[in-house]
Amino acid sequence: MSGVFEHSIACKSCPFQKGGGGEKARKLHTSRGKLLPRERIDKLIDPGSPFLEFSQFAGYQLYGNEEVPAGGIITGIGRVSGTECLIVANDATVKGGTYYPITVKKHLRAQEIAMQNHLPCLYLVDSGGANLPRQAEVFPDRDHFGRIFYNQAVMSSQGIPQIAVVMGSCTAGGAYVPAMADESIIVGKQGTIFLGGPPLVKAATGEQVSAEDLGGADLHCRKSGVTDHYALDDNHALHLARKVVRSLNLQKKVDVTIEPSEEPLFPPDEIYGIVGDQLKRNFDVKEVIARIVDGSRFDEFKALYGDTLVTGFARIFGYPVGIIGNNGVLFSESAKKGTHFIQLCCQRNIPIVFLQNITGFMVGREYEAGGIAKDGAKMVTAVACANVPKITVIIGGSYGAGNYGMCGRAYSPRFLYMWPNARISVMGGEQAATVLATIAKDQKAREGKQLSEADEAALKEPIIRRFEEEGNPYYSSARLWDDGIIDPADTRLVLGLSLSAALNAPTKKTEFGVFRIDLLKNIVFCGVSRSEELDPVLVPHLMMLVEEQGKYLCHIKHTNCWTRTSHLVL
Repeated sequence: MSGVFEHSIACKSCPFQKGGGGEKARKLHTSRGKLLPRERIDKLIDPGSPFLEFSQFAGYQLYGNEEVPAGGIITGIGRVSGTECLIVANDATVKGGTYYPITVKKHLRAQEIAMQNHLPCLYLVDSGGANLPRQAEVFPDRDHFGRIFYNQAVMSSQGIPQIAVVMGSCTAGGAYVPAMADESIIVGKQGTIFLGGPPLVKAATGEQVSAEDLGGADLHCRKSGVTDHYALDDNHALHLARKVVRSLNLQKKVDVTIEPSEEPLFPPDEIYGIVGDQLKRNFDVKEVIARIVDGSRFDEFKALYGDTLVTGFARIFGYPVGIIGNNGVLFSESAKKGTHFIQLCCQRNIPIVFLQNITGFMVGREYEAGGIAKDGAKMVTAVACANVPKITVIIGGSYGAGNYGMCGRAYSPRFLYMWPNARISVMGGEQAATVLATIAKDQKAREGKQLSEADEAALKEPIIRRFEEEGNPYYSSARLWDDGIIDPADTRLVLGLSLSAALNAPTKKTEFGVFRIDLLKNIVFCGVSRSEELDPVLVPHLMMLVEEQGKYLCHIKHTNCWTRTSHLVL
């Protein structure tokens, strides 16, 4: 079994986010006998085991002067009673644990991770419900507050356990978190559950009632039956939660062979020197690979073909992986190589790790005529359709269609992380400024005018500045375009924990859509070489190319016959 859970992990990048709602709020919280949210998680997970926290920069500088550290909620994967679980913990020190739009988004992303990877969910509830001043942004739409409870119901129906631990307020719609859980725990004299709190009850009915009498632990454990276990305090509640997980009778069944883990031959912290802090500085992705894979062993695939894309097989903490990394712009050969390699990984049921540092696909008349759009589309199709676990780490630039071909957020990687030096934009700021300046020049020319150098510089400067700001990884992470900014030296461990979590779910068979083919110049029939230049007249009659039982069938209409071939040269 992999030794990934024998390691510890800590984010070295965001001490501010770990502070929660500030010193005053933390003191008030602890004065009530409550543990802080990260203390709760530390006591919940197995002693000495790592907690893979997601999106620690959620909400960073998102609401002007209002600080919402970590989005007001802590999410991540930890091992509880030997079982990997998805943990969601409200932080009541941040605006009373109320749900801002980013809080909802982060909670839903955590549930998506749980669904994709079949991880039991543990909800440590301590929340005042929806943030009322922003109700229009958190309540009515499909992916707003109500989706949390929808996801709970769907996951429970799929056999993914839902466990709630009520450790504070659980108000209004939030009351459905414990009510819809498979099992619920509540802390006496501390946890409360009600659809309408005392102020609302008084306003609606005139009845005066305390929070404890309205929705406390005694009421829900002895009368309503909403909760199943009565806890004396936070520590007792977390102990009960561990017992519940122990009773789930879950057994991890992985679809891959796991070998003993080996440390890389080269220290992971050497990555700092390899990459540097200048985005335009080139580096060999193989040097990064050598510092994250077991024994620094990497079995490269098609090393001499399409060499701006590096592909090959390795192991990380004993788990087999296919690795796809960028060493420059993507050409047609690179894209076809990537497509081929993704098909291999899907056929062999091997997870894929994408190391993304890409400016995009090659452009220009020669490359357009050569079919770069078609070949790039093959790779994008393969990435989209691949059902093996996909994990993406943006280790440099992530620009334009290159983001798509290298499994950006839109292509549903199980996890996506960024390094602090990463950048993500539709294109670089300089390129965007030049494009817009060219459009402005053309507009002026149509008016019989010219754009002066000073005006051009004035036009470009704010565009470059805006692209630099919006392409920053902290801007990205604040909006949950990724699952977190990680220390490059932690990449191996983060990948190991992510792979371990991903392999809790069975892998579905991959079926690809239509790939546009190249015009055939040479065909090798039945394993016997026979070159045949196709007359242009015959090209329209090349009707289809399909794979059947590992062989290919080529139908040329004018011969009215099928020719079985063992190999096709494209």
